Formats: sequence, C-alpha cells, structure tokens
Amino acid sequence: MFEIKQLNPETYRQQTRRSTLIIVVVFALLAMLLASVAVLLFGEAGGDNFRLNMGGVIAGLLLTGALVRLQFWSQPWMAPAVYGWQLKRSLMSVTNVMHHVTAGVEARDPAAMKLLRFYHLGLTQMHQLDGNSSALSQMVREINQHREHMEALHMDTDQYRLDPAWLEAVKKAGA
Repeated sequence: MFEIKQLNPETYRQQTRRSTLIIVVVFALLAMLLASVAVLLFGEAGGDNFRLNMGGVIAGLLLTGALVRLQFWSQPWMAPAVYGWQLKRSLMSVTNVMHHVTAGVEARDPAAMKLLRFYHLGLTQMHQLDGNSSALSQMVREINQHREHMEALHMDTDQYRLDPAWLEAVKKAGA
C-alpha cells in the first residue's frame, strides 16, 4: 500500500539530482572500465575495437542497472528517488483503470471516488515535486470539483493511501 508523504519540493529535487549524479558517475566509470578491459583483453592494436567498446558500455549499463536495483535502492540517499518512482507507479496504476474510475465516480461508487481523490492528491504532489506548476494549474478546477462533491456526500477527502482493494473493486464494477 503506497502512502503519499509530505515532502519539500526543493529538498526533493536537490536529493534526486544528487542520486542521479551518483548513478551517472557509476555508469560512466563502469562503462569506461569495462570497455577498456575488453579492448585490452580481446582487442587488436590499431584495429577496429568499436564492438568491444560498445560491449563494454552495454555491460556497464547492465551492471549499473543491477547495482541500482540490488544495492543502491535501499540506501538512504536513494529514498527520494525511490519515493518518486513509487508515486508515479501508483498514479499509473490508477491511470490504467481511469475509464472504470470515471464511470464509478459518475455512479457515486465510494471506491472510485476515493481512488480519484488519491489520484488527484498524488498528481498534485508529483507536479509540485517536479516543479511543473503549469500542468497542475490546468487541473485545479477538476480537483476542486471532485473534492467538493466528496464533501457534499460527507466522504473523507484525506485519501493519502492507495488501497489496492479500491483498484480491484473499480475493475470489478467496470467489468
């Protein structure tokens, strides 16, 4: 179950830039090292070693991906980037069933209404964290209307957790 956390957008961007820089440096070092070792071991002096260099770069990319997923992912310096990835993944899980969500909201289905509210809160945070206020300003009216609709039905508008049961209920109701 994913939960939206309150984060400072400036701090978030600073921390994700730092983790991105670390990963880029690790990739560059691994790619250069592996390409050099491949040429040293299998290359021809004065020959065309493009394939060996490319193989080293690809191996560096694969090794970097494995390091990120298996080693770096749980490190504290990666936490903001991991949170951003989880937020976007959670929003995508709602986007994938949005046609069911929309139909459910029109039918006043509580699960669909909560799911859309979570989606709006998550999307708002994503745009704030990414510093994309123009995309957010286009949705303010829709977000406010849905919140007011939930309030009129005496529903809790603080939907900061994505409950997988809501996704299943909305899918079943739309099937």
